[in-house]
Amino acid sequence: MQPVLCFGEIIWDLLPQGRFLGGAPLNVAYHLSRLGARPSLVSAVGRDSLGEAAIAGLNAAGIDGRAVVRHATLSTGTAEVQLDAAGQAKFRLPRPVAWDEIPVDAVISGPAPAAIVFGTLALRSPFNRTSLQRLLDAFPQAWVVCDLNLRPPFDDLAPLASLLARASLLKLNGDEARRLAGAAADASDWPGIAATLQQSYPGATICITLGDDGAGLWDGSTWHHASTPAVTVRDTIGAGDSFTAALVAGRLRAGAKPDWTRHLRTACTLGAFVASKDGAQPDYGDFKIEW
Repeated sequence: MQPVLCFGEIIWDLLPQGRFLGGAPLNVAYHLSRLGARPSLVSAVGRDSLGEAAIAGLNAAGIDGRAVVRHATLSTGTAEVQLDAAGQAKFRLPRPVAWDEIPVDAVISGPAPAAIVFGTLALRSPFNRTSLQRLLDAFPQAWVVCDLNLRPPFDDLAPLASLLARASLLKLNGDEARRLAGAAADASDWPGIAATLQQSYPGATICITLGDDGAGLWDGSTWHHASTPAVTVRDTIGAGDSFTAALVAGRLRAGAKPDWTRHLRTACTLGAFVASKDGAQPDYGDFKIEW
């Protein structure tokens, strides 16, 4: 099985109820591993106690961390997290930290991946934008997934344009979709918004997550939709990342003929499960995905 490269940040989320290892690419890798894929995390930590703990956490979770570099001078990333009454999270992210400088030389000389998954937070640094460009150039046959994560003040789209254009699947939330499509703040014609986005990103399938209203996907001719199961939300950290992992795993299982409605349903189910638990990487226990 070819690996799935997950490029980007490793962050310790500092929540009121404790410290949780996270970062969107790491969360995606965690769930991909639980779904039978072969994820490899491409990131960086510091030469500090949090970095040691992060590496230990990767090993315990069964995530391939051989492409995680220990930065000589920058510290391991952290995020101070505040949760509102609905479990929605707000983050404060110091900079610069180790994941602002992720080298990819060793990865480029390694085996070709089936897919490359990246978010936009790690692209706040020019160093990482160059690293990702090199990674995509090295593996032009890989299926490329971009999961937007536009958090002010790291939400300037201009430096990201050439990288977003490389995506085979572009995943956004409703606000991000409206912004990129130039739609009104209250626009809700999601198939129309997705079709507009595909005109700007003609190589990409467009997936829009809609919170309690589920998620939809435009494949160029059809709008697919799935609902979100009702759960009691503990916190939403990592729910979107688990959604991404399920969508990627489903697409890789299906090959050239994905059943997008079914994959969306699976992704919404996993995202709801994660939202019902503390942290981004809960133990699955008796929870199982039916493909």
